[in-house]
Amino acid sequence: MHTNVLGYLLLSSSYSEMMPLVNDSHPGEFILLGFADSPWLELPLFVLLLVTYPMALLGNVAIILVSRLDPRLHSPMYFFLTNLSFLDMCYTTSVVPLMLFCLRSSKKTISYTACVVQLYFYSTMGGSESLLLATMSLDRYVAICRPLHYPLLMSQRTRLLAVSLVWLGGMAYSFSEVTATFQLPLCGHNQLDHLVCEIPVLIKTACGEKEANELSLYLLGIFLLAVPLCLILASYACIGHAILKMKSSEGRKKAFGTCSSHLIVVLLFYGPAFSMYLQPPSSISKDQPKFMALFYGVVTPTLNPFIYTLRNKDVKGALGSLVRRIFISK
Repeated sequence: MHTNVLGYLLLSSSYSEMMPLVNDSHPGEFILLGFADSPWLELPLFVLLLVTYPMALLGNVAIILVSRLDPRLHSPMYFFLTNLSFLDMCYTTSVVPLMLFCLRSSKKTISYTACVVQLYFYSTMGGSESLLLATMSLDRYVAICRPLHYPLLMSQRTRLLAVSLVWLGGMAYSFSEVTATFQLPLCGHNQLDHLVCEIPVLIKTACGEKEANELSLYLLGIFLLAVPLCLILASYACIGHAILKMKSSEGRKKAFGTCSSHLIVVLLFYGPAFSMYLQPPSSISKDQPKFMALFYGVVTPTLNPFIYTLRNKDVKGALGSLVRRIFISK
């Protein structure tokens, strides 16, 4: 997911040693065309990625550190936020190094094995993030609408179970969809009009009967996008009703501030994802997957830490304390 959903590990070992999950007529490598029709875009995009990728990593590492080191942030909400930051780090790392390689290298190729591995990681991260955002909305629902039951319902055991299910759900999606995609015959085609390997592009490149794969991608897209989004909307409908009933203006302001950060992140994730995955791959425009991959690989992992930091006094305060502690120690 997440434009699939999430260079990669450029493995040199033979794929036949890994698993018999793909057809035997695969090419030895894929040629990533990138922006071959618009080469003037490559240098600006390369510079953009070179600047934003470290920012994304630093921002998410900072969120993880303050959530772990500051006792004020040892709560279920920040436990899930830490997992989101870790997912974003994995997601951006699974695409950006390969994008940088593709944009500046004269040899824009990726081995078949590396393409398979990259796509498994990419899809796992995307699918897991969709489920994690829904889990975070449920956490906010319980905290605001059922505050007396919150410590019991969001115990450490419950949190660990929820995160485990999130990761297992992402892996299950990745395994089923990626494996089915690589079963399609490619008929000698090894050119991918993209910066990375991605399911819709591979389906579009494949030959023969692929309607079943398009239907499968569509249905799984509904399950991993529409269902979590409906859960999020239902949770926030209840949260909004509960906030309006609060008598304390300070309580309303704090609840709104906490929830608004999550809602912005949800909008950034689900908006572009719907436009990409809930349409048949054959109808996707030529450059749409490339810009989607850039958006999910760079924009959302970079913005998410800033959204949570700038709109959350607790995170902002903890981050300030961490920075002061670092400079004082020096």
